[in-house]
Amino acid sequence: MSIRIADDGPVRIIAIDRPRARNAVDPATAQALYDAFLDFDADADAQVAVFASTEGAFCAGFDLKTAAVGSATDWMSAVDIPADWTDPVAQPLPGPMGPSRLMLAKPVIAAIEGPAVAGGMELALWCDMRVMAQSAYMGVFCRRWGVPLIDGGTVRLPHIVGQGRANDLILTGREVQAEEALSMGLADRLTDDGQALAAALDLARTLTRYPQGCMRADHLSARMAPADLAAALRREWASARLFFAEGQAGAARFSAGKGRGGDFGDI
Repeated sequence: MSIRIADDGPVRIIAIDRPRARNAVDPATAQALYDAFLDFDADADAQVAVFASTEGAFCAGFDLKTAAVGSATDWMSAVDIPADWTDPVAQPLPGPMGPSRLMLAKPVIAAIEGPAVAGGMELALWCDMRVMAQSAYMGVFCRRWGVPLIDGGTVRLPHIVGQGRANDLILTGREVQAEEALSMGLADRLTDDGQALAAALDLARTLTRYPQGCMRADHLSARMAPADLAAALRREWASARLFFAEGQAGAARFSAGKGRGGDFGDI
């Protein structure tokens, strides 16, 4: 199983468990994450989710080795957005990374250790709050491979950090360390290395103490209207064609050993 699920009272912990791939998401993992978060939202006993990972990496993005051999093609077709899709609440759809098109009624907190880059950064942006370890980092690392942001990154990042900072991160693909992430609002809490999950759990338990109906109603009102989110994600999805035009070749270069560990110098 590529994910782990556990309950801590009313807090549901959902963790990616592919440490050998730095918790990169392949199609099977994306489907498992999508199903797990739908189940969380439907479970009356679960009030807050913590989105975590195993062994020191939140998520290195979509599994480019999968993309390089072409086995992601069927998955990309399966997650195509219908032209008439208008409601991410009543009409849930999986995204390439799994839950990225869901608009849940309940809050999700990301517990980030190590890299949350490319599609992994998009998963972190999908969450409602982000707790980062001191040595954790984010970045649009897929910039160097011609893989577009198609899991809500272009939609959510400007809302979180503002258009100017979003332009910087999207265009350059540079690494953002935890301290800078906190200063720009990309992270909500910093913690010592190895303590992101514990800190996120503490925060989640705090949220469970409040009257849930009122908290969720206020949270929903503070977000984009569902129809607006659906329209923005449909617009972003138009870039998916570039995954096949440029991204598969970039994925092949990565699979051959280029640009590992965030190196932009030899791609």
